[in-house]
Amino acid sequence: MQSDLRGIGMTSQRTRDRLAEILLEMGIESEIVLDVIRNAPRHFFVDEALATRAYENTALPIGFNQTISQPYIVAKMIEVLIEDNELQKVLEIGTGCGYQTFVLAQFAKYVYTIERINGLLIRARERFRKLNCINILTKHSDGNIGWPAHGPYDGIIVSAAPIGVPEPLKEQLALGGRLIIPVGEPGQQKLLLITREEEGFNEKLLDSVSFVPMLSGIDASR
Repeated sequence: MQSDLRGIGMTSQRTRDRLAEILLEMGIESEIVLDVIRNAPRHFFVDEALATRAYENTALPIGFNQTISQPYIVAKMIEVLIEDNELQKVLEIGTGCGYQTFVLAQFAKYVYTIERINGLLIRARERFRKLNCINILTKHSDGNIGWPAHGPYDGIIVSAAPIGVPEPLKEQLALGGRLIIPVGEPGQQKLLLITREEEGFNEKLLDSVSFVPMLSGIDASR
């Protein structure tokens, strides 16, 4: 197992180091984020046929018409989430293959992650088990409603784009907590930082992005 995670050739440490260098050149400044990205086994979260592309700075298909996020976007979202912010509990909407969840778990005491597609969640849970990720809790559910039972959260990170920000997610933010979310129609999406303050919510535009649409309901496909 350990040799599988270390990788060889296009999944080797040298290739991972180059990815971190690219992210630094693109503006990721947090050394701890770059260090986690450098050491995270991204090839473990994609199909074996795509393993040689795992450390390219690009999104890759993971089945069910979904993708593993571009490393730059993962690094950017997490860099903003952790800035001057101690994370006890983080909610992730869109587990996907589990890569971003794994990275988040290096910064938070607990990560609560929701996935609406059962087939993806089954695979992600198996990866978390093999990686001994004991601080990740998963749920097959509709991300639009969040996971109120474990809130409020110090951070919420969303990996699919709704047309508007779901109110339940804002309500589950702790005071001072941060919500990182892409919002808008395909081709017109904006990445937002929403911070809960005493007087309400403060919204900041971070970037233009492209995410899969955020859907409601659950998918029982295996």
